[in-house]
Amino acid sequence: MNALILAAGYATRLYPLTLNKAKPLLEVGDKPIIEWLLDNLATVPGLGTICIVTNDKFASAFQVWANGYQDRHRGLEIKIINDASKSDDDKLGAIGDINLVLTRENLGTDDLIIVAGDNLFNQPLAEFVEYARNTQATVAVYDVGNLEAMKKYGVVTIDQHGTITHFEEKPEKPQSTLAAIALYYYSREVLPLFTTYLAAGNNPDQPGRFLQWLYTRKPVKTFQIKGQWLDIGSKETLEKADEVFRKL
Repeated sequence: MNALILAAGYATRLYPLTLNKAKPLLEVGDKPIIEWLLDNLATVPGLGTICIVTNDKFASAFQVWANGYQDRHRGLEIKIINDASKSDDDKLGAIGDINLVLTRENLGTDDLIIVAGDNLFNQPLAEFVEYARNTQATVAVYDVGNLEAMKKYGVVTIDQHGTITHFEEKPEKPQSTLAAIALYYYSREVLPLFTTYLAAGNNPDQPGRFLQWLYTRKPVKTFQIKGQWLDIGSKETLEKADEVFRKL
């Protein structure tokens, strides 16, 4: 099993903080966001390569960070993948980046964990993987608890077995308070469908769009995150993450 961290965005909403530094390299609790994520992923049994896909602007900075991290964590294989985009205007999109890495690094021969590089969890990701290993595809979900707030999330409804029965990105009338978050498990049988999805001309951005397409074709299971989940998309959530993780 391998892992892919999505880190190719330009985080324009956080300017000027992210003008010359990638969002996952910003510090919370005295270390980079991505380091908290890597420390969590390192607890997953049988984890192989961890690929970090980024853009041309920040690839060298990620490589410098990765070299230092690997010096301190022997045995962990990290690969920095440059998607060659240079601005928000020519980016490949999250799904485009996933397909690029699957093709370039030949990752489609094993199962894959995909996680956004700006998401933080205080719950061990090993628990998510332990459940997901027995499925074709699994997405982590979080109960936001507020229907009005759900208008900015990918909203899922599930059956009694935890399988997705409906998925909609940022709906006007949300049907549940369960948000699909950017933590996914895809088996090797499902991974070729990224190429199928893109070949049909579907939207290459927002990883939830692939999930919305997939659940009508394959059973997609859900795993509810019970601990803290922080999606760092603003200065406010960055400050909250710093407060939370400084205590750990």
